[in-house]
Amino acid sequence: MINPITISGAGCCLVDQIYPDIDFSDPAVAKYMSLVKGDGGLHPGRLVFSEQFEAFADRDLHSVMDQISRDEMGPIFNVGGPSIVALIHAAQLLQGTPAEVGYYGVRGSDKAGQFLQSKLEQTPVKLEHLRIAQGATPSTIVLSDPAFNSGHGERIFINNIGASWNFGPDELEEGFFNADIVVFGGTALVPGLHDGLTELLIRSKSAGSITVVNTVYDFRNELENPGKPWPLGDDEGSYGHIDLLIMDKEEAMHLSGQKDLFEAGRFFMDRGVSSFMITNGTDDTRGYSDGKMFKSLPHTSYPVSANLINDLQNFQGGDTTGCGDNFVGGVLASLAWQLREEKVQPDLVDCISWGTVSGGYCCFHVGGTFIEMEPGEKLDLIRPYLHHYKEQIND
Repeated sequence: MINPITISGAGCCLVDQIYPDIDFSDPAVAKYMSLVKGDGGLHPGRLVFSEQFEAFADRDLHSVMDQISRDEMGPIFNVGGPSIVALIHAAQLLQGTPAEVGYYGVRGSDKAGQFLQSKLEQTPVKLEHLRIAQGATPSTIVLSDPAFNSGHGERIFINNIGASWNFGPDELEEGFFNADIVVFGGTALVPGLHDGLTELLIRSKSAGSITVVNTVYDFRNELENPGKPWPLGDDEGSYGHIDLLIMDKEEAMHLSGQKDLFEAGRFFMDRGVSSFMITNGTDDTRGYSDGKMFKSLPHTSYPVSANLINDLQNFQGGDTTGCGDNFVGGVLASLAWQLREEKVQPDLVDCISWGTVSGGYCCFHVGGTFIEMEPGEKLDLIRPYLHHYKEQIND
């Protein structure tokens, strides 16, 4: 019997309430835009907590949404969260490969939690360690403006941490750390995990796991210390235990406290991150490896998929929600495939390639989670774009 490649993931899992046709320039929206960092107002590409937003707006969230939503049908509900969405996508791509992807997390006992459970059960992710805790099921209102950034689209996030306040390191049993790949995703929205991340990474490395961290906008630390570098765990020692760190541009700048991406990259190198990827919307993704885990790769830029950009130009009906999370899922699938092939050192460029086409393809549907009609459906849809993308970057 062939032993499967195992992936354990913990971090943010929630219900997305997506408003797919918001105009950020509409006066009804613009009056709620942030004036100063950490003030609780809205900002394209960033996240704010619902409590702080209500204080900023001086009214309850429900009445604000009634005011700014132009869709009388209300929001579209989907599975969201940087941890679970990445794991779902990886599990979908890995069907047919001896691999198991498991999620460790929490939901509430409310109707939102029941909805979340029912949707997750339609995916290949193992859910034995998804537990029910006190508090509302975590949720995020996603305001999506498809015309923002010259038609490339952008989102604003209003988050309720809910039951995630009740999930921390003690909920991760020993089996979690014995996986081939351990992934901590969007832990800034699971405060207990985030604050204990240093020790969790040490335990993972001690068990022989490959450690992957993918980040999310850390409004809690931005609120407490506006303009200061965000902590990742209890000190900068976390970085030396990360085999692969995946961020977007804004997260990289806030974590490092630097003023440009080159210096941000140098910050992570100096603190011992073995490899990293920094996405930047429709601009280039940056990748780096010191050669310890992945093949050595100098700090290099890789473009988005030209084929996907072309095919999306006249496409109607999707949005950019979950693109970064699907990017991570593509990276995880590539890493798992390469481990299955027993490569001495995996190729980071192959991971970036699968991440790029996975993130781009997410724009063809609303929300980050794509529910397959049959196993292998999503892989069949994405694989042609990978072929063209590899030709693109090789040329």
